[in-house]
Parts: sequence; C-alpha cells; structure tokens
Amino acid sequence: MKKFRVGVVGLGHRGRLMFALAADSFDSVIPAAACDLFERNFYEKQWLMDDAMCNLYPETVFYKDYDEMLEKADLDVVIVETGADVHCDFCIKALEKNINVLTDIPVVANLSEAERIWKAAEKSEAMISVGANPNEQKFAVMLQEFFESGKLGKPYCMEAEYIHWSMPNSEGHKALTENGDWRKLLSPIRYCTHSLGPLLTVVDEELRYVSAFGTGPHADDYDGNKKDDMVCANFKTESGVVIRLMRNGRCRADIGHHNYRVFGTEGYMERIDRFGKPVIRYNSMKDENNKLQEITGEFTPPAYKDNPKAKGHDGIDFAMQDHFFKALSAGGVAPISLKAGLEMTLPGIFAEESAKRGGEVIRMVYPWEEDWSTEIK
Repeated sequence: MKKFRVGVVGLGHRGRLMFALAADSFDSVIPAAACDLFERNFYEKQWLMDDAMCNLYPETVFYKDYDEMLEKADLDVVIVETGADVHCDFCIKALEKNINVLTDIPVVANLSEAERIWKAAEKSEAMISVGANPNEQKFAVMLQEFFESGKLGKPYCMEAEYIHWSMPNSEGHKALTENGDWRKLLSPIRYCTHSLGPLLTVVDEELRYVSAFGTGPHADDYDGNKKDDMVCANFKTESGVVIRLMRNGRCRADIGHHNYRVFGTEGYMERIDRFGKPVIRYNSMKDENNKLQEITGEFTPPAYKDNPKAKGHDGIDFAMQDHFFKALSAGGVAPISLKAGLEMTLPGIFAEESAKRGGEVIRMVYPWEEDWSTEIK
C-alpha cells in the first residue's frame, strides 16, 4: 500500500478534526507534521479533544513556520485548514513544491488570488482537491443521481440558504473564533460555497450574473463589526438558470443550517432542515406515482451509512477524504477540482461587490476565460 506523509496547516477546531480523521481512518496516512501560529493548539488540550495533539500523535512534528514545514517534513500532502480568508498562499506554496493539497472552502479571498492559484495549479505536478464537504452529503449525491437518471430534467430555478446559529459568548462561539477573526469579519455571502457547491453539480455552465442586497446590522453589535446580518443574492447563468441564495452572518434563529430546493423541467427535489429534523422530498413527472416522496435528510452519504469510520459532519468529511486519498493512490484526478472550487467561491466575491453597489447587476468572469480580469467591472 502506498503511504502518504500528511501535514496540516491551521490547528483550529476544523484543522484538528481533519488531521485526526486522516490519521485515524486511513492506513495509507502517516501523520507527519502540523503547523500553527499558536503552539498551544498542538501542545495543550483543546475544545472537544480528549488530549493534546502532541500526546495523541507523538510521531507528528510541530512547526510554527509553514515554510519550514514544507522544507523539512518531506510531505506528500498538505491539508489547508487556516481561516477561510487565507487559504490561497498556503495552497500555492505547497503546489510550487509539487506537494498535493486538500484545501477547505472558500478557496480564495479575492480575484487576484484566483488568478495566482489557477496559474500555480497549471504549473504544478501535484493535485489540488477542494474540500467542499457539502458536495458529499446525501442530498447532493441523490440530486446528481436524480439528474443523471433524467427524472429531474433540466434544472431552471434553485434556492439555497445557509443559516448558521451564532449566539455570542457561548462556548462554541468562543472556541470557533479564538484563533482568528474571519467569522466575525467576513461578509456572509462570501461563504456561499456550502450552498452553491451541491447545486452547481447539476448545472453545466458557470454562474454569469449576480445582484445582491445586504440587510445591514440589526443584531447586537457584539464584536464591533458593522457587517450585514444577512445577504440575499440572485445568480443567473447565460442560459437563464436562476439560483437564489440567503446567507447569514448573525442570527438568533436556531432553525437548521442547510436548505436546498431544485426545480427541474421534469421533477423537483428539496432538502429542508428544521429543528434538527432534516428531510429530503422529491417527485418526477416521469414516475407513475408523481406525488412528492419524503425520506430522511441526514448528511451521511448512502454509500457510507454503515461505515463505522464515517465521521466528521455525519460522515461527509470522511467521504471527502476517502475520495481524495483513493484518487491519489490511483493517480487520478481531483475528486472536486480547483475549477469547481472557484466556480462555487468567486460568485460570493462578486455578490459582495454587488451588495456594496446597492444591488447592481454584475457580470462574473473566471480565470480560465478569455475576458478574465482581476478588476470587477
């Protein structure tokens, strides 16, 4: 069996979880190195951990300097789990050394980074795969199967919302924000990847136009930041497919994170999560019984429901890593490509600018297109 020396950069809650999942679940993984600005995240017991990482993974070498880790740790893979606003440079540095990358989403923070990472990936001999774990969830798997069977028809209108409970001063809030401010500062619509990713798997073209509006701040200004509590965006493709997205930064409604609705010319599918009781409903005019059917809407993908190793967001993190390491072993292509990652990331950057311009319709472009520009026109 081929072995992969794996390192992680960013030891917040997400980084620790992803590194532990790789180290504990895959015989092909050697947990070689970990990097973070804060040594306590490696040497001291952290939130939701049984022990300090240094004790759980004694063979793992800790680095405070990322360049030093890349130079000395002899890595095959880097898992990039830094704040959502600073993924790009860590990915590029690894790619330049032909080290494979599994990076979390959003992939980039601005259009200049999109250009740089696209060029770096084209030059590199390494694989970069985007850690869009919502694309692994049961709904996303079923949606693709429903589409490929012809029962959905052509999708023409979709909706998604990601409403994340955000009570200040709670244990969870403090733990999630102690290592960086991106959750406090990032415009809500920039974190659109979890919503757009699953939907774009059944759309064969890029989102092209966007108009977005922000609500302004209305919840208690507990962190001194005046960002929008909510942002609503309407996206459209050249052929006319419309996606409506609502995304929150601050919210007092604990109603369930991820909701999706997909209208097709032959059928319909939705995932609705309310009070921890998610359901998936669907119907097709191609079925003899075309009444709405209902099944449970848990995250766990069907292929992994009986796998005891399927952990992390109800197994979708494990599924994502499983596909990644299998692709590496086989010398295949990235399970979720950089192109797909940018297609679900860049619309949030354009939407943020549209909201700043009072809802102005903005035409979106991508690094692989002839009219690409790092300036939003």
